[in-house]
Amino acid sequence: MYITNAAGITGIPAVFLIFAVMVPLLWGCSDADVTADTSYTMEQPANFPKATYTLENNPVTKEGFELGRMLFYDTRLSGDSTISCSTCHIQQAAFADPAHRVNHGVANRLGTRNTPALTNVAFRSSFFWDGGSNHLDFVPVNALTSHVEMDNTMEEVVRRLNDLPEYQKRFKNAFNKEEIDSQQLLHALSQFMVMFVSANAKYDKVIRGEGEQFSAEELAGYDLFIAKCSSCHATDLFTDGSYRNNGLDTDFKKDSGRSRITELSDDLGKFKVPSLRNVALTPPYMHDGRFQTLEQVLTHYARQVKDSPTVDPALRSGDSLGIPITDDERLKIIAFIKTLTDDEFGRDKRFADPF
Repeated sequence: MYITNAAGITGIPAVFLIFAVMVPLLWGCSDADVTADTSYTMEQPANFPKATYTLENNPVTKEGFELGRMLFYDTRLSGDSTISCSTCHIQQAAFADPAHRVNHGVANRLGTRNTPALTNVAFRSSFFWDGGSNHLDFVPVNALTSHVEMDNTMEEVVRRLNDLPEYQKRFKNAFNKEEIDSQQLLHALSQFMVMFVSANAKYDKVIRGEGEQFSAEELAGYDLFIAKCSSCHATDLFTDGSYRNNGLDTDFKKDSGRSRITELSDDLGKFKVPSLRNVALTPPYMHDGRFQTLEQVLTHYARQVKDSPTVDPALRSGDSLGIPITDDERLKIIAFIKTLTDDEFGRDKRFADPF
């Protein structure tokens, strides 16, 4: 999945007169004695499905990754130089935005949808709440050119980068081209983001047999989750990648959801099933950020699902709507969901602001 490039390249020095006495020692070293630098190598979590990102077309390199990190945190990419990608995608919140119900940008303009987390983007085949993009390389274009987010044009972003000597040097080192273009910009950002692999939560360590155990409450919550939630939040990514109407509204005049892309009436009110990894860190919830807590989310599924022609069949049982969940079961499910929080991911220095 994630096998791209390793940054640690070793070799025997060529200055034989100086290092001749060291040759026997070097010959005596086994492969196990050489520690490779895996800082810029995508790892394959043992419990994950295969990555979907086309690494063969854009392999991660140290130079490309570090360039992507600078771009991700650089406010000069926005129209008025006040907003960066990191303004709305905060590392400590799994690269989501816990401070705003909906996306926001230059001049404090507000959008209509909640900012999605960027966790494990290398494993996704579509992006945004409505699936408006089917490749990670194109995802930044939306934010860069949106009037309510970064309010710029691709042409202007590229022009600015070409005027900055530091970026000229970094792009040259990363892509070996004399002039910066939009493809290099998007590839650098992707090299940074594909490394956002979050797979070291308590759940992962339990599943992989790495010395952790669920508490009694977490184990009960896990069993309840499998029975009541896993049809949508499937696999160890905790999403099946589908689009569903989960009964938030009876009409969709404010936001038609997936049908805005497909123009199909059957997709009215359907939105991407989000991953639940690190979800305890990423309130508010739903496509419009209407819920502030996980308790409110589960209360919705238990008692507040609204009917409409496209409501998901999994939420309909005869004349009843929703998923039967008692108050005690809700607490146990939340206890399990919190085992999906990967604290190491939020502290990973590779992803921190370089400025």
